[in-house]
Parts: sequence; C-alpha cells; structure tokens
Amino acid sequence: MMEIIIEDDFDLKKNADSGQCFRWEEMGENTYRIVHLEYCVTVKKISENTFQLSCDKLEFDNVWRNYFDLDENYRSIRHRINKSDQYLYNACKAGKGIRILRQDPWETLISFIISQNRNIPAIKRSIALLCEATGKIKTDYNNEQYYQFPTPDDILSLSDDSLNDCKLGYRCPYVRAAAAAVNQGSIRLDELLSENETDTIKALTAIHGVGPKVANCVSLFGLHHIDAFPIDVWIRRVLDQEYPDGYPMNEYSPYNGIYQQYMFYYSRMLSANGTL
Repeated sequence: MMEIIIEDDFDLKKNADSGQCFRWEEMGENTYRIVHLEYCVTVKKISENTFQLSCDKLEFDNVWRNYFDLDENYRSIRHRINKSDQYLYNACKAGKGIRILRQDPWETLISFIISQNRNIPAIKRSIALLCEATGKIKTDYNNEQYYQFPTPDDILSLSDDSLNDCKLGYRCPYVRAAAAAVNQGSIRLDELLSENETDTIKALTAIHGVGPKVANCVSLFGLHHIDAFPIDVWIRRVLDQEYPDGYPMNEYSPYNGIYQQYMFYYSRMLSANGTL
C-alpha cells in the first residue's frame, strides 16, 4: 500500500463515469478497482488531494503514473478557455478532474468496437464476459482474482459460439476482424502512437466494423492523441446547439480531445438534471 498526493485535477468518479474506460469497478465511496494490462490496483480517495493505492512505489512509477497521465497539467489546459466561450468554460469547470487515461491501444480498440450502439453497463458486461471466456486469471494485492484482457490470439481461438456467449451480437465478426488485423500485422497499433491523425483514422477505419466515431475514440483513449475529437450523439447535440457557426477546432488545438470529454460530461450532467 502507498499514498500519493495529486495537486492537479483528478476525480475518480468523474473518470469512472467519463465513458472512456470500462474496467473500473466501484468498491465503495471514492474507491475503485482498476485493471490495466496485467496489473490491478485499488485506488481510494482519503482526502482532498491524497489517494491510497494497493501497489508499491515501483509499480506506481512504472505503471499507474503513466496510466493516469499524471505528468500532464490539466489545470493549465482548463485555464486556456475563457468566459467568452461560456459553454466550454462551464463544461471545463463541471468536468474538472477528468483526465485522458493512457489505456492499452489493443484493449481500447476491442472495447470501442463492442461499445457501438450500447449503454455503459452492457459494454462492461460484454467485456467482462470476453475476459472470462479466455480465462487468464491473476491475483491482485488483496489476493482477489481478476481476468486479464485477451490477446488477439486468444480471441481468434474462441469459437463463434463462445464469442456469441459474450453478448456481442452483430459485433462478433467485427471483434474477430480486429483481432485478425492485429495478429496478421495489417495494422500496427504501436506505430500509430506516433502517427498523424489523418493516417491514424485511415488505418483504423480500414478494419471491418470500425467507423469514424470508434476510430476517433481509439485515437483519443487508446493512442493518446489528445487532439482527436470523437463525435457521438451527445457531442453532435452540443455542436448543433452551442456552435451553430462551427466549433473553433484550430483555436483549441492540441487539446480538443480533452475539451470534448468536458463537454461530454457536462452535456450528460445537464440532461440528468433536466436542464438540457
């Protein structure tokens, strides 16, 4: 166990509810169990800026510091927006604490293929079933079991019936196609980490079943291209209502993906409160 102090924006619940991650499990108030690659950590907020993690300093420095993108200053990114853009200014205030997690590109690709036309509980359930289907069990700091995310080989080894049992529906062939593309090297996710956005989206949309929205989500949440700007129904509504003359993408570059997350969070918050 260890404790860390995070002076910059960091809110566990807002990140868990941000729609970018599907393997965060709420364990109690301000406490989440998070699986990433072969690692699993429980994070608990114990005061305003202090968090307890179920790992040692070596694992935190080698894994979780990068995963939570703690070397980026999100406060300064928020403060780039002034009140002249009232909607985004308010969205930045409301979404304070959200960070763009540095997730595994492969897991992110499969997760967002699965996410198409589904709500978050259904997405999480299918991902959990997929992990269980390949049966790679590990044990966390508290000696509790968790499943690693399957590799492309693991997915390709599953029968159609086994994939169907994961409640993937029409997405089954898309998941298998993505696994085949990565396995055969027709797409190299590691190389896309440093690729420009145009070529990244072109490469991702070449995969059967991956459209522009999923590709942009993978770009932002898996490849950490923080200027990527996924447009779903929530963001489309924001753009139509708040920016009828066009959203100032160039002005807000290279942080459009971060601002997109603030707008996504804020629009859903307003909707839940009945004010949108």
